[in-house]
Amino acid sequence: MKRILSHTVAALAAGLCLRLFFVIKFPFAPSDTALYEQLATNWLQHHVYAVTVDGTLIPTDLRMPGFPAFLAAIYAISRRVGEDARHYVTLAQVALDLCGCVTTAALAALLALLRPNPEIWRRVYLVTLWLAALCPFTANYTAVMMTEVWAVFFTAAALLSLVAWLWNACGGRAPLFKNEWAARHSESIFALTSGFLIGMGTLFRPETPLLLVAAWMVIAFVWLRARRLRSCVQLLVLSAIGCALPLAPWAIRNAVTLHEVQFLAPKNSNMPGELVPRGFMAWEKTWLFRLKDCYLVPWKLDGDVINLEDIPARAFDTPEEKDRVAALLEQYNNDLTINLEEDAAFGQLARERTARHPLRTYVWLPVARAFTMWFTPRIEVLPFSAQVFPVREAWREDPVDFSVSVGFFLLNVLYVTLAVWGAARLWRENSALAPAVGLFLGYVFLRTAFLTTLETPEPRYVLECFPAVLALAGQVFAKSVRPPELTQRSSLHN
Repeated sequence: MKRILSHTVAALAAGLCLRLFFVIKFPFAPSDTALYEQLATNWLQHHVYAVTVDGTLIPTDLRMPGFPAFLAAIYAISRRVGEDARHYVTLAQVALDLCGCVTTAALAALLALLRPNPEIWRRVYLVTLWLAALCPFTANYTAVMMTEVWAVFFTAAALLSLVAWLWNACGGRAPLFKNEWAARHSESIFALTSGFLIGMGTLFRPETPLLLVAAWMVIAFVWLRARRLRSCVQLLVLSAIGCALPLAPWAIRNAVTLHEVQFLAPKNSNMPGELVPRGFMAWEKTWLFRLKDCYLVPWKLDGDVINLEDIPARAFDTPEEKDRVAALLEQYNNDLTINLEEDAAFGQLARERTARHPLRTYVWLPVARAFTMWFTPRIEVLPFSAQVFPVREAWREDPVDFSVSVGFFLLNVLYVTLAVWGAARLWRENSALAPAVGLFLGYVFLRTAFLTTLETPEPRYVLECFPAVLALAGQVFAKSVRPPELTQRSSLHN
């Protein structure tokens, strides 16, 4: 068994079986899938990045072009489009996610090479590969027609390049390039590569540049502390250029077609001229933090009836406020479209609630959203309810559902606990590893803080942090050796 577990192929085979299980047993296509498929089909067949409205092609920047481009490539190869090509798409995602597992394991190994006892790198690599290959939270998204697999892959690749960029600052001694010229310009190479990989990830998820921002803060701290101002500026500019390169064609297309220089998709995913219900969204942010409430309220807006009974009691501070919301919903439910007056009324409610309890809006609810995104059972794309309270009733109604929900929650807690433990171990063993640990933790914190500003706390949004989580978790499973112990061992050998 030990010989089997020590092989990369065995880990990848286990990961393949897990992903095929999800693909065959639990395929899932959310509402966004139809939009991505329409964009890809129109792009392939009509050579226009557009949606179809009443039989007319309308050019749009509603979604970043990375995933539609991937779908269009699959359609061109398989000669099938839409639902007929979904099996080919998910199989391609399985292959890509396994590549992401290897990249995450390589990231963990690179961190291990910076530890006081670099000989442990192979053990760390294998353990992390198994952790990544058998992680159900990323594996189940290979069966989902969404951007998560690509976003996770490019995040892992970018983190690998960023740690290589920090190699010398973290105490790395061996050159990462054998070529003399490449070794001399390694910092510039990795700065440009890191930016490019982040730019590629941005073509799938528009908030990916948060990783570059986190890297800039760490790089600026390290290089300015070493009084390398000129070098710091040059490297930051190179990484910015690298990030802009993949996005430049998209920005040029938007400038020519839509007459706007737009590097990212619209924040609210709205069509030109479409009403953005900012007042309604502001009102949501004063009470919403659970994914369950997203299905019952915001995701029904402009398309379905919103029932007052589905809104939790915490959304109302007074009976009078509840009556005002009831009156607004009655008007909305007449035509299932929110208008400017209704949106403005919800905005007024939001201002009043925030004025009464500013800490609730700006502190407690964002914290609750962060907790929800990080510690939910993560079964929103699986046929389980995640209902565990009241415990006795949930167990009696469906013990399988209850067990899966609790099991996934505990597994999620385990991954996060191992990551925190691994980060603490790296920090304790070698202070020179502080920049790498700071990069990982800074990215997780920055991305989480950004996500708490969104009105819909979807757990999938933190999956892009899992390469960092898994790479740190893998450090726990190798013996911790402090520098004095290495020095003593070295003197004994001499």
